[in-house]
Amino acid sequence: MPNQPTARTCRVGPVTIGPGHPLAVSAGPCTLESPELGFTVARACKAICDDLGLTFIFKASFDKANRSSARSRRGPGMDEALDVFRAIRAELGVPVTTDLHQPEQAGPVADAVDLLQIPAFLCRQTDLVVAAAKAAAATGGAVNIKKGQFLSPKEMAGPVLKATEGGCENLILTERGTFFGYHRLVNDFTGLGDLMELDCSAFTNAGSPPVCFDVTHSTQLPGSGEQTGGRPDRAPLLASAATAAGVHALFIECHPNPPEAWSDGATQLRPDAVRAILTRCAAIRRAIGG
Repeated sequence: MPNQPTARTCRVGPVTIGPGHPLAVSAGPCTLESPELGFTVARACKAICDDLGLTFIFKASFDKANRSSARSRRGPGMDEALDVFRAIRAELGVPVTTDLHQPEQAGPVADAVDLLQIPAFLCRQTDLVVAAAKAAAATGGAVNIKKGQFLSPKEMAGPVLKATEGGCENLILTERGTFFGYHRLVNDFTGLGDLMELDCSAFTNAGSPPVCFDVTHSTQLPGSGEQTGGRPDRAPLLASAATAAGVHALFIECHPNPPEAWSDGATQLRPDAVRAILTRCAAIRRAIGG
């Protein structure tokens, strides 16, 4: 059994993430292409998690602002998407998360979702992190800060400090791979352990935030042209290893037809593949006493 690091918990609507709680799964399409796609994937992923005794958070993006090509489809926009997020949360009874890119988006997004996600490339943007923290604190929500591919685990203490000073200690951190030269992300499991044991004692007594492992983005092959490439065949291996390492949550992008997806088509997984991966991870979690 891996060492269980001392960590706080993170409350995301009715879901609690952290030590002593079920493995949480944040899953959904990369982009909210339509309300119908959102509901279809949310229902499928919720059913999988319910069957396996895992907790579920629906994820989709209203604007993919960080794209390889300026011609890529970005999403429906904030106003349309937030109405869909509210409807999914109300009808299915699940918490919802989405990413934001500008500080002024934090307030409206926090009113519609339970977990504000800071993209990896923006994790050091002080104004964005602080705005998200203030908005989450005002609504009883949470903030997920994705670790930049350019940062060491230790350097994530900086974004955590910014969020804490913004008034929010209801945090989770997400690992999504580290740059290794060109066109390759590497998952450093020594670093994953360091992230789970992040020392935040200089500015908080709450302990280190729980850690989520981003399964599908970790299989990306950046710089592969106008569309990012990927190795989705390695998603089962990475998810299993991260679960065995003791992470508190998994992040998986799911689409019924990945080749037709607006974004991340090379790495999104079909619902049957998500079920197979999570079935294995649930068994691993039980085996290590989670």
